[in-house]
Amino acid sequence: MKRLLLALVISSVACGPRQVEVRTAPPQPQQNAIQLTNGLNQPVNVYVNYNGTDQFIQQVHANTALRLPVSGIPAGATVTLKAITVDGTKTYSVRDVVLNGVYNFSVP
Repeated sequence: MKRLLLALVISSVACGPRQVEVRTAPPQPQQNAIQLTNGLNQPVNVYVNYNGTDQFIQQVHANTALRLPVSGIPAGATVTLKAITVDGTKTYSVRDVVLNGVYNFSVP
């Protein structure tokens, strides 16, 4: 009988209400991105030039629009965006772009 009573006491303590603390994650910083629309009949390679260095972002197929995340460059940085045709014959660029959220870039 004592064992049964002891088992009931232990189970009631172990299964009793528990205090739970609920937290939300801190807000994530806004990610910089380029919304590139390639209206050409050939793919382009997209670059971001920051502090004199070109950073390859991604190749975008002909007649395609893509959102391209830009990592490794701080928000508020001033950059130059470049789209170079895969055959290397044409370069499209936009200077003095302040990266802060999503920037729309269309070629041609």
